[in-house]
Amino acid sequence: MTEPSPELDGEPANGLEWFGREVVAALAHKGASQRELADFTGYKEPYVSKVKNGRALPSMHFAEGCDRFFHTSGYFARLLVRVSERGHPGWFVPYVNLERQASRIEDYSNALIMGMLQTPAYAEATFRATHPREADDRIRTRVEARLTRREIMERDAPPLLWVILHESTLRTEVGSRAVMADQLRHLVSAAGNPHVTLQVLRFDAGAPASSLPFTLLTPDDGATVLYSESRGQGHMTDSATAVDNARTTYERLRASARGPEESLARIREIAEEYAR
Repeated sequence: MTEPSPELDGEPANGLEWFGREVVAALAHKGASQRELADFTGYKEPYVSKVKNGRALPSMHFAEGCDRFFHTSGYFARLLVRVSERGHPGWFVPYVNLERQASRIEDYSNALIMGMLQTPAYAEATFRATHPREADDRIRTRVEARLTRREIMERDAPPLLWVILHESTLRTEVGSRAVMADQLRHLVSAAGNPHVTLQVLRFDAGAPASSLPFTLLTPDDGATVLYSESRGQGHMTDSATAVDNARTTYERLRASARGPEESLARIREIAEEYAR
């Protein structure tokens, strides 16, 4: 088929609807059925139906399968990236791109749980708190973009994700007690992935080695990059001195945090408190 441009006029505010609309158009152009697309890509037909109707977040594997099925030489893969980026502020897109390329991600969170590990309800609550005047469609787009970041952990060779969570991230009630219970259960489930390690820095550990959150991202074939944020801005540097200082700080945080098994037990315990 003739490939449309990702720079579409009148694109829907909801990114999932945008992607779904393109799948519907491509099926019509090819004269193919939903079942044929499902069989070709290896997904079940209800999944394809949800993608078409903008009710499911497509995976990169599905998008690449669409490109092979429709002979579109990367259009759907690029569209998925575009859809995921449009929910992020411009200053955050470089981080998202680096996150996709990383073979190792080490994060320290001391206020909110990092985006890649958030549930939809938790993510929505954070956006409604920070953008109280935004319309529902815009909030949904932001949530979709955040959830898309999970996909890198579903690759055949995902990065090593090591996250140190200050206990304050577990005790800050985001959304509601039910949202928090579900979020903490999700953390425990995520830690079942052998590529994910979680540690909790408990209150009784005393003053942390860092008063601010930060992330270290290491690509397969490049230098480690330090990422941090200030209000409305993201800061990335591969300065050897800055990265080395951050690495030393991260190792101190890791040493002060509880071990992975004890950390998961703590997360389960707090989740049960929220669920009562």
